[in-house]
Amino acid sequence: MVSAGAVLVFPGSVIDTGNSPANFVKAVQHRLNQLGCGPVDEDGIFGAQTEEAVQLFQARSADQFGNPLKVDGRVGPTTWAALFATEIPPATQAGTSVQQKTVEIAASEVGTMESPMGSNRGPEVDLYLRTVGLDPNAGSFPWCAAFVYFCFDKASRQLGVSNPAIKDAGVLDCWNKAGARPIHRIASSEAANTPGMVKPGMVFVLRTGGDTGHMGLIEKVQGSLLTTIEGNTNLSGSREGVGVFRRTGRTITSINLGFLDYA
Repeated sequence: MVSAGAVLVFPGSVIDTGNSPANFVKAVQHRLNQLGCGPVDEDGIFGAQTEEAVQLFQARSADQFGNPLKVDGRVGPTTWAALFATEIPPATQAGTSVQQKTVEIAASEVGTMESPMGSNRGPEVDLYLRTVGLDPNAGSFPWCAAFVYFCFDKASRQLGVSNPAIKDAGVLDCWNKAGARPIHRIASSEAANTPGMVKPGMVFVLRTGGDTGHMGLIEKVQGSLLTTIEGNTNLSGSREGVGVFRRTGRTITSINLGFLDYA
């Protein structure tokens, strides 16, 4: 059995009808019964009965910020915290010194805006583009990937180490090149099932349609909620925005391609 002291700590992987450890399933079943969402057999088997009880709890409950829980019958970090009446502590420490310094540099760039708006230009934007080898006078280039590379490059130079990031302004090119190199990629499905894998300092990668995408840096992880710093975006999360913004609207499950770990 899970000890009373350990039961409040999310195990790192979603508990559902898959191969979830019996001790954690029993803890969930016992808590569901305590809260009147049963009766559920406390047998350590996450079957249809337990899934329905989880859905009932989710339909009745909210997360620590007052937002309704997603009713999916799966116990991820947000549902776990609500179930056991605990708060999810934010993770802000990146895996390596380069990743940590990169996030700090990205934070210092928040507020940078294109000039003129909508032009993919401006003194700072031009610098981001030149860092990946593009001439901003030669055309109009999306620059979210260039921003990520610039932050890693500046961090690496300050620390006197090699830049681990892929030098490319193409979001999907970065993702594909990472797959051909010894760079850890976490696919969206893997992250959804094991959200504990996603850490500050990683890069989220979205496919936005066809051969286009968007990426940004993860500054903080709180359960499944992400605080991100993104270039070429706006507060609504557009891939063709007008500046560098800190966003709090993304979740691990909203990232449809995956995460790059330049550790």
